[in-house]
Amino acid sequence: MPTSFPFARRPRLLAAVPLTALVLVAAGCSAGSESAVTIMDDSGTSTGLRGTAVPQPIDKPAMNLTDTAGAPFDLRSRTAGKVTLVFFGYTHCPDVCPTTMADIAAALNVVPTAVRAQVATVFVTTDPDRDTGGVLHQWLNQFDPSFMGVRGTLAQVHAQADALGIPLEEPVRQPDGSYTVTHGTQVMAFTKDDKATVLYLAGTQVADYVHDLPVLINTRKTT
Repeated sequence: MPTSFPFARRPRLLAAVPLTALVLVAAGCSAGSESAVTIMDDSGTSTGLRGTAVPQPIDKPAMNLTDTAGAPFDLRSRTAGKVTLVFFGYTHCPDVCPTTMADIAAALNVVPTAVRAQVATVFVTTDPDRDTGGVLHQWLNQFDPSFMGVRGTLAQVHAQADALGIPLEEPVRQPDGSYTVTHGTQVMAFTKDDKATVLYLAGTQVADYVHDLPVLINTRKTT
């Protein structure tokens, strides 16, 4: 049975989590209030994936947001036929967001070219007021030019995060003028049949992505 577990706005270290359970962590990079997320049993998958199994397959949403050039972005059509990694975060994040993007980029540089060509990475900003198209494009380009940035109104982004079960709170302005943006740290992995059955928590190693990407690519489409 799922249980509740409080999260702080800084990401928790996986080493502090029992081996029998992993937490869908939300991070925001400053101290603050707590909320509840779900603990999922990390029992693995029948295909030997190292990511955390999702209890029920999640459909890939269309999203219908906007890319960094200001053009309409339909997630399904723009990533058709590819394994798609989706992450919600923001460019001013000092820790989990750049670390996650850097780890995925590093994994893509290790896997064979044929595998890399079948992977799409989509970053949905949780701070659209500051993450303009230009800012988002420049930030993602430093990790990998293939990464796609997506924007929308805060309400639109919240709706998409909610549909995927990803914790997200509105940006909070601090007394010093900085902002706290609390968001889920999981990377959702959709296979070519537009279903997500696995996700990757903050702290996932590059070697785990390298191991899993070819497996995800070879996952047969469901009928």
